[in-house]
Amino acid sequence: MREYLLVFLVAAAVTYLLTVIAREIALRTGAVAQVRDRDVHAVPIPYLGGLAMLGGLVAAYVVARELPFLSLSGPLVFRDAGVVLIAGALICAVGVLDDLFELDALTKLGGQVLAAGFLIAFGIQFYFFPQPDATQFALLPAQGALLTGFVVVATVNAVNFVDGLDGLAAGVVGIGAIAFFVFCYQLANINKVTLATTGALLSVSLAGACLGFLPHNFHPARLFMGDSGSMLIGLVLSASAVTLTGQFGADQISEGGAGSRASFLPTLLPLLLPISILIVPILDLVLAVVRRTRAGRSPFAPDKQHLHHRLLEIGHSQRRAVLIMWMWAALVAFGTVLMSLYNEPWMWVSVSAMAVLTVGTTFLLPKLHRPPALPPHPVGEDA
Repeated sequence: MREYLLVFLVAAAVTYLLTVIAREIALRTGAVAQVRDRDVHAVPIPYLGGLAMLGGLVAAYVVARELPFLSLSGPLVFRDAGVVLIAGALICAVGVLDDLFELDALTKLGGQVLAAGFLIAFGIQFYFFPQPDATQFALLPAQGALLTGFVVVATVNAVNFVDGLDGLAAGVVGIGAIAFFVFCYQLANINKVTLATTGALLSVSLAGACLGFLPHNFHPARLFMGDSGSMLIGLVLSASAVTLTGQFGADQISEGGAGSRASFLPTLLPLLLPISILIVPILDLVLAVVRRTRAGRSPFAPDKQHLHHRLLEIGHSQRRAVLIMWMWAALVAFGTVLMSLYNEPWMWVSVSAMAVLTVGTTFLLPKLHRPPALPPHPVGEDA
């Protein structure tokens, strides 16, 4: 755990420092977010925060290779993590081009598919579905490739859609990455196998990169991650989950497993975890596609009716809207992980308390903190 903590801190520190350089590059190259009707920022903000996050991920990877415990892990751990980072650099490059030249949606989708294809070409894909009886349903190579491509591209676009308020995407993905790290670490610990896994290494590095970026991105933001960042962190998060099925057997992921304390009820959790962690942005994505299609517009046509816009409409400030969406992300992510690993009463009490707190904060705070009504203007006095 200490080595994972060091990797987390390295990713956070390097990302934090590189954001200054990324901001300067953005200003000099003109990669700046101008104010549009659907935006909530009032002044132009530089893009290219994804470059700093990529630098943090790479630094964490390099340091991890030199640590005593992680450096002695199986050969696939760093090999697979390296493949994911190369794919991340590829999709980050596509995002940089979009931040500079505003690529059309089809071109961006092509870049996302290319990055997902790179993962698949080097063996990062789903191979089987674990089943409750400790057996596994093997996938044909083509089936695994298609499923992997769909999960990666869907997650990338979900993160891209949720990147609408200062600090929102970085916080949601950072929370999801921490939850997934807890799942990977505890899954290995319960089954008494090596704690050094690709999923744990990538997710803790991703959480650190998100944390390091947040001080520059929280409202009022001085730098946006842009598509270079949102697509990068979406790919790394989904790829982390994909690597899990190749490193644990069906008897270890399914119910009971090798540990008496485990209760792995959702046997498809390695497949569903990216979706569950990002259920809020994915729900936002689905609603946006339905809303735009019903209106006779392109599913990719931008608007100002996302979930974070609706939170602003009901009375939340920008910061509070972001914090509330973080709470929803934490509820879903950690609730899913806890219910997958444990079945004790304390788990149900914890998840229920988190749900009550999140729902109450979402709907009661605007009423409790409603601004006071202005007194009526006296007749005959100047304004």
